[in-house]
Amino acid sequence: MFRLLGLVLSIGLADSLNPTTIAPALYLAATDHPKARVGQFTAGVFVVYFLGGALIAFGPGELLLALVPKPSHTTRYVLELIAGAAMLVAAALLWRNRARLSTRKAPEPSTEGRSSAILGATITAVELPTAFPYFAVIAALVGSGLGPVHQLILLALFNVCFVLPLLGILATLWWAGDRATEVLGRWRAFLQRHWPVLLSGVALVAGLIVIGLGVTGLTGRARVRHLLHHISMIRLRP
Repeated sequence: MFRLLGLVLSIGLADSLNPTTIAPALYLAATDHPKARVGQFTAGVFVVYFLGGALIAFGPGELLLALVPKPSHTTRYVLELIAGAAMLVAAALLWRNRARLSTRKAPEPSTEGRSSAILGATITAVELPTAFPYFAVIAALVGSGLGPVHQLILLALFNVCFVLPLLGILATLWWAGDRATEVLGRWRAFLQRHWPVLLSGVALVAGLIVIGLGVTGLTGRARVRHLLHHISMIRLRP
């Protein structure tokens, strides 16, 4: 359970620095009724991402688990190593292309004729099929052997991590008062210039954490096997 918790938190926080959701939220924060709009947008993102993950986990995920043998602990730890290595590769690519990526203009979505909640839901629904970090978490939950309630709790926790930047924008609107527009404007300018570096750093840290989980799992099982072998040898002695 604690291993899964570390996996969920690390990947969720890395995945949260997503320009596709942060940029529209910052744009909505500069429009009329910003608190309501950012709150609705955040709710739309959270609900669709959570429900989409739950449908995958308890639909195709459970079906796939029924068709293939349940993965061993060693296999899970190896998959953790692979997932961590993939995050390190992503971090390296972001760092290598940071100059080019930082020159891309942040999107400014049109909100005419639609609510902010529908905007958030639509953006998330479009992004969901390519949400590979989310799929890695879902696969880990499906193969964990935990009951549906625990899986849903961890899935919800991942989504809380995913919308943390949006909650930060909403908190700024509530607490910064008249200075909120100025503060968020500086945030937007900073993220526009540095988001590839920030995301690269978070992906690096998250990847190292996930690799650490896999390594400690493998070495822990090796120590247990060695101890059991030692005990059996003692019992076999006359």
